[in-house]
Amino acid sequence: MPFALPFDMTSLDLLMAIAAAATVLLYLFGTARLGGYLATLLHGAALAVTVAMGLDLAAGAGAIPSSLRLTVLGQQLAWTLDGLGWFFLLLTTGAAFFSSWYMAGEWGRVQQRARIQHGTLALNVLTMVLLLSAGDLLGLFIGWEFVSWAAFAMMIQAGGPATQAAYRYMLYALAGAMALFAAILVVHGAAGGFGFDQMRAALPDMSTGMLWTLFALFAGGFGVKMALVPTHLWQAPAYSYTPGASSAFLNAVSARMGLFALILSLVKLIGFDTLAGLRIPMTGIESTDILAWVAAITMVVPTYIALMQTDARMLLTWHGIGQGGYMLLGILVATPLGVAGGLLHVFNYATYQMALILAVFAVIHRTGTADLDELGGLITRMPLTYVALLMGIIGLAGLPPMNGFVSKWMIYKALIVTQQPLLSIAAFVGTLGTILSVYKLIHNIFLGQLRVEHREIREAPWSMTLPMLVLAGIGFVTGFAPGLALSIVDQAQAAMGVALLPHHLGGVVLATGSLNMLWVVGVLVGAIGVGALIFYVLGNRRFETHQYDNYAGGHFLSADIRYHFSHEFYPGLARVIGPWYRGWVVRMEHGLGVLAEVSGDLWHGVFRAAYTPLYVLIVAVLGLFWAGGAGGFGS
Repeated sequence: MPFALPFDMTSLDLLMAIAAAATVLLYLFGTARLGGYLATLLHGAALAVTVAMGLDLAAGAGAIPSSLRLTVLGQQLAWTLDGLGWFFLLLTTGAAFFSSWYMAGEWGRVQQRARIQHGTLALNVLTMVLLLSAGDLLGLFIGWEFVSWAAFAMMIQAGGPATQAAYRYMLYALAGAMALFAAILVVHGAAGGFGFDQMRAALPDMSTGMLWTLFALFAGGFGVKMALVPTHLWQAPAYSYTPGASSAFLNAVSARMGLFALILSLVKLIGFDTLAGLRIPMTGIESTDILAWVAAITMVVPTYIALMQTDARMLLTWHGIGQGGYMLLGILVATPLGVAGGLLHVFNYATYQMALILAVFAVIHRTGTADLDELGGLITRMPLTYVALLMGIIGLAGLPPMNGFVSKWMIYKALIVTQQPLLSIAAFVGTLGTILSVYKLIHNIFLGQLRVEHREIREAPWSMTLPMLVLAGIGFVTGFAPGLALSIVDQAQAAMGVALLPHHLGGVVLATGSLNMLWVVGVLVGAIGVGALIFYVLGNRRFETHQYDNYAGGHFLSADIRYHFSHEFYPGLARVIGPWYRGWVVRMEHGLGVLAEVSGDLWHGVFRAAYTPLYVLIVAVLGLFWAGGAGGFGS
């Protein structure tokens, strides 16, 4: 049954109204004691409306329009949400809900800029709604710019290193915006308008050179937001040093806006068939092959940079870049299995990455540090945070029983079935690096010897641990029963024009080999149960000892002896990776950083770090009023 609303409003109008109200209210009242609860309520309402919209789409609603109309440069803008936009919107509103929940209690009360954190989060949701429901290329460009500036406002809220990284991000973003604007002008020249249907109709008459130009401009412009290599150096510091739940939101969904736009422009508008026809003469190399190898390099290089990190936040955000490569590669396989695997990995990544980032900030909240060389043994003090992080790293590593295993298995399977051995090897190499680095993460924080200065700390409050554990639980449930998440993926896949992947509650059915996670998880849990029975019941010869009542190498351990190997955790790999990492990667980053600093100096007088979010909000609102002079609600 359609989601009915009074006053000729659609559910998309209601969602826009909630997002706009949240932005204004939280900028005004986010500092109040109840500001966190207000934010949770508003984002929860947005999530509820999004879920209702999904039910309408599943019932055959087709697309959900908005009655909002604006005229810009003589072009009437309209917004319509289809299954592809809804899929990414579900992740957006869900991530905002969990982020605001995390900030609703103790975390929000100790923050000096709680109002800015709440306000920029709501602003990001609002701009993403506009982007994901854009009805033509001009609306897509405007939404893209709003999203870029909203992300910038979130990154600089705390000042410090994140501000410098945010200026570097804007350098990339401006270059990407110019590429996107050029692509839109090319389309307008060939199609005579900005409409999606006009672009599709004009494609058969476009020359090969024009199609290559569009491919390069769209891939380059939107690839910046995904931080595809070589435009990847900005993301890790920008996301890492953004505080708390804001960092979790950026990691979970912000970079995925680039993937959405790539799917919309290259797959939904241009199409796999047209892209397959774009070949480099005398080589047989297709346009998608080039982008697939960019995705493969993005899987591997940032993953092994993550292995070198000693800051837990940087380790995870570097992995976020690499995981984007898996998503894009799966989609570029262009089979129902590959596309479903890539989209499912978007969903899965959002769940376990948010759990991981929130767990790390819970550790920072209690210990004051994210330095992996300064932690250890916290499992006895923060056991719930340990469980959340453990479940998260299992998902990130792509191991059962968590949901990350399912989507990675589908991507591997799609690569093997389509006979792409080199890309398969790249995917496996990336996963190896992920497993090594996430073990380093959990070992250096929670295992080994507890530091003396951390012996009195307590578990994070329930307002912080519950969101983490719920997210980890979603990762387990959708790993045990991936059909639940695949039904959500179906909405996006159908909107892309790709055949749906047959699936059931436990997984997928394929002629070349199926996957049923109900059996996989059942056997795994059964094996663990047998081991526990043997250990606790039949053996019963264990005894507990304090870590300081032990000895190693002939020496008794005491509190002044650090028996916890964390510094230079993988010295052999570091010797192999270190030279090239400290070589061309650092030199490239330094050069780009100099350019960013020059640009930042030019902007500093206007956009001061403390006031930029307010400036961006004022400019956006005034711009909408100016642009809407010839329009408004209704036709």
